[in-house]
Amino acid sequence: MSTDTDFTALFPDEVVTNAHTRLVDAPGLGGKLALVTIDNGHDHTKPSTFGPGGLVALDRALDEAFAAEPAAIAVTGKPFVFAVGADLSGIGHLTKREHAHRIAQTGHDVFRRLTESSIPTFAFVNGAALGGGLELALSCHYRTVSDNVGAIAFPECFLGLFPGWGGTQLLPNLIGADQAVTVILENALNQNKMLKSGKATEMGIFDVELESPDFLEESVRWATRVVNGQQSVRRPEIDRGRAWDEAIHRARQLVASKTHGASPAVDKAVELIELARNNDLDEGYAAETEALADALMSDELRAGLYAFDLTQKRAKKPAGAPDKSLARDVNKVGVVGAGLMAGQLALLFARRLEVPVVLTDIDQERIDKGVAYVHGEIDKLAEKGRLSQDGVNRLKGLVTGSLDKATFADADFVIEAVFEEMSVKQQVFGELEQHVSPETVLATNTSSLSISEMASTLSHPERVVGFHFFNPVAVLPLLEIVRGKGTDDATLATAFAVGKKLKKSCVLVADAPAFVVNRLLTRFLGEVIASVDEGTPFEVADRALDPLGLPMSPMVLLQLVGPAIAQHVNETMHAAYPDRFGISENLQRFVEAGKTAVWTTDEAGNQIVDPEVAELWKQGDAPLSEEQVRDRALRALAEEARIMLDENVVLEAADLDLCMILGAGWPFWLGGITPYLDRSGYSELVNGRRFLEPGVASVATG
Repeated sequence: MSTDTDFTALFPDEVVTNAHTRLVDAPGLGGKLALVTIDNGHDHTKPSTFGPGGLVALDRALDEAFAAEPAAIAVTGKPFVFAVGADLSGIGHLTKREHAHRIAQTGHDVFRRLTESSIPTFAFVNGAALGGGLELALSCHYRTVSDNVGAIAFPECFLGLFPGWGGTQLLPNLIGADQAVTVILENALNQNKMLKSGKATEMGIFDVELESPDFLEESVRWATRVVNGQQSVRRPEIDRGRAWDEAIHRARQLVASKTHGASPAVDKAVELIELARNNDLDEGYAAETEALADALMSDELRAGLYAFDLTQKRAKKPAGAPDKSLARDVNKVGVVGAGLMAGQLALLFARRLEVPVVLTDIDQERIDKGVAYVHGEIDKLAEKGRLSQDGVNRLKGLVTGSLDKATFADADFVIEAVFEEMSVKQQVFGELEQHVSPETVLATNTSSLSISEMASTLSHPERVVGFHFFNPVAVLPLLEIVRGKGTDDATLATAFAVGKKLKKSCVLVADAPAFVVNRLLTRFLGEVIASVDEGTPFEVADRALDPLGLPMSPMVLLQLVGPAIAQHVNETMHAAYPDRFGISENLQRFVEAGKTAVWTTDEAGNQIVDPEVAELWKQGDAPLSEEQVRDRALRALAEEARIMLDENVVLEAADLDLCMILGAGWPFWLGGITPYLDRSGYSELVNGRRFLEPGVASVATG
């Protein structure tokens, strides 16, 4: 393989992963074992990846290994990490398809040396093996894995890509098409689910799982037995007929339901797995190379990498957050309210902060119910093996309830989760202020109400902050931290510090109606509902946003949020911006009738509009097509996003995108929302300009 500087210059910022070959004595092997160690020179917090420089280094190390004519060749990683795939940070520098093609081809060429070796090759997977790292392991003849490895996966489809260095061809031919669909597609599209070593071995990805303390030594012994014929390795016979057909059918259904055609690379993954049925590496690798070159030069992938970068970097260093040295210690937490949301919050605070958490409400019965809920959830964690009995006892001891707000006198942080009504929340904070110290942070979980107005009746409005979680609290990672007009830096810094300890991704948001996620969701959902009011069939309106590949359709989103909550937020927005947020009389009737869902099923199990909903919803006679509804919704999103930036609701468009990814689950291949609005033309159509510069979340010309 050519090692000219032009190739390695493609990724100017690459942290080059080196590969070192040493010859190891293995008793009984009948020769040396050439051990190639992959190591980028950093600790496990910066895992090894493969850019052009890394591939060149591995190629040279393999030259040394083969030149030594050993009895076996093995590849392993630095402590806790095998390898985690391609160096994605340099993809944005690629402006020519020929360069993308060269990277795709080089990965195949280097890894394939291990596959086609006449010398037995082994992967000793001692730590995380993701993407190209897993493909490197699959390229070897045999694989061992340490029993403490908890991150084994192909995350590419999550980003809007696919395994392109052999993964789509090797894995189905090792473990069967159905299991390959699970690993390549299903796990990736379900929030990037990872496999642990035990499950991966059970599936047949690895030949043996070995204990971690002496993993390398045991791997060498195992490899020696394999080479000597003392250890047999059984591989399942692959069904290339009906089972493969069924796997591809499942894959197509899965992808259609998850992406609705919005991620071309994910569709390509299905085609490549189907092609692997032929078990022809020349044909399969050639197809992977061409497809990978196309994918690397697609806007969808660039948007996915932009989204990945936001969640890995911007989310961990929130823009606009005060100096963390200003944060106060939090040694006790109060939760006002004992309903479902309050219970979720109490459990989260107790688990992450490990400090006393006290629930209160208007009567003892509610308090007892709230505490019982938290204790019950703790028991469930124990049943799942996530807590020891000591952990159960400790956590239960931390969560208590009290009718007396004087119990909060020594609390450092109190959060309210009561009815979404301004007067109620003001009353709660007014009562709390009589008992807590002037420096106690008073946080509100409001989804749309003004923090400044909530604090306006207090003696110390500077210690009030918005702390808006998303439901379910334990799952969704976003925390909107809202600064009121009077919120001081110490309060804000404390809020960010607490949010970090809660393992949430925090975004600083100005005190504007409904903040970020709920404002954007309410705007686009309002346009969809308005189209139904005007006469568009529910079925048409609900399909209109499918080409974006959103996690759920508008009517399913309405059901998840809860129609009453959605209507309440909409009323808040209508009061603030009546020209852009209308009030649907039909939705009001829907709420008053106690309906929670538009859809129901008939006797045959088909989804239909609930007849009661159809009767109460008074429609006009001006129906729109799917394309017209989609156009209307996207115009509204483009307009609202620009207004929010002009109003300084967040610092940059990147924060809008981060919020939609983490708070609403919008897919990486959209890049949140602004890259999609840019590439679909709506940004310029509506606002006369893009949200992001060309080359940011898109392919730069050059």
